[in-house]
Amino acid sequence: MGLIGGGGAGFIGKVHATAATLDRQTQIVAGALSSNPERSRDSAAMFGIDTQRAYGSYQELIERELARPENERIDFVSIATPNHTHCEIACAALEAGFHVVCDKPMTTNLDDAQRMVTAAEKSERVFALTHNYSGYPMMRQARDMIASGGLGDLIAVRATYVQGWMHGMNATDTPARGAWKSDPTKNGLAGSLGDVGTHAFHLAQFVTGMTPQSLLCNMQSYSDHHELDDYGHAMIGFGKDTTGDGATGLITWSQVSHGRLNDLSIEIDGTKASLTWRQEEPNQLFVRSLGEPTRIYERNPNADYSTPNAAAACRLPGGHPEAFFEAFANVYRDAFADMRRIKSGESIDRTATIYPSVYQGYDGVRFMTRCLESNANDSTWQLW
Repeated sequence: MGLIGGGGAGFIGKVHATAATLDRQTQIVAGALSSNPERSRDSAAMFGIDTQRAYGSYQELIERELARPENERIDFVSIATPNHTHCEIACAALEAGFHVVCDKPMTTNLDDAQRMVTAAEKSERVFALTHNYSGYPMMRQARDMIASGGLGDLIAVRATYVQGWMHGMNATDTPARGAWKSDPTKNGLAGSLGDVGTHAFHLAQFVTGMTPQSLLCNMQSYSDHHELDDYGHAMIGFGKDTTGDGATGLITWSQVSHGRLNDLSIEIDGTKASLTWRQEEPNQLFVRSLGEPTRIYERNPNADYSTPNAAAACRLPGGHPEAFFEAFANVYRDAFADMRRIKSGESIDRTATIYPSVYQGYDGVRFMTRCLESNANDSTWQLW
């Protein structure tokens, strides 16, 4: 594994490193950990990278790894850099023959997103996107329950991701995590929408299997120092197919909600039942039917009700909590399985992976784009 970005005091690099190595299926042996070459090399020890493979740029990493014997070079790169750099790095890695795991959002605009789709298809390499919340066992349980008709026809989907860390901040006390995210040249024009709104959208799409047909969006910026959105909601007309026969969706995101940490939740209403799940209580899934007691599905790989996908996403018996790192690691573990299949000469269906692929990445950028268009046009409906 070669890690690109994520050095220094940043949060996400350590998450990628922990998740990728949790199941001991890979080792971090190379890195270009910062856009500052000296800082990149200084950060190598933090990840156990030999100084000979601590590179000053992603270009140097690709060039020098390709120069190594095939059985000694990295198999894939993980991209944990600011959003505006994802496209160039990912396309260069794919063209060099490396698999790619990329942080979200995939990029900042649809032209770059299409370029990444084309590069992934042409390379015949794995492209995984770390919308890690789809790795939670109970989200895979919910997905399977809905696909089998357990909720009946879907009526409504509500997905919310709210935080409070940005509320009341000003330009002089912006924490390191928010510095580049406040800069539209690095983050793109989607502020909290791109940071957490895309997670909520992806989870709604992952669990229901439905495709948007249209949406309208309203966004606000309540932080004086922050010109990008920090609060918003989008109403979506989901469809099971191109007829638009589906459910109404409501996606809400915020980083200015007092006291909220990482409150991601999803509620889905069907004609037979409804379900509720919260990321801060990830081991339980609540299912309700009119006139019946609430059913609480516990994360338990040995339970008869656990679907194969949910059970496969577990590492521990029921009652031992699993959470963020394990869910993140499931994206890696599923991507590794496809990397091994390709290495052994097997073919994979890139349109049907359980981990988020380049196609879900494109949908996330499309969601951001349509939200920005709607908000700029008095929150009018936009076709998907």
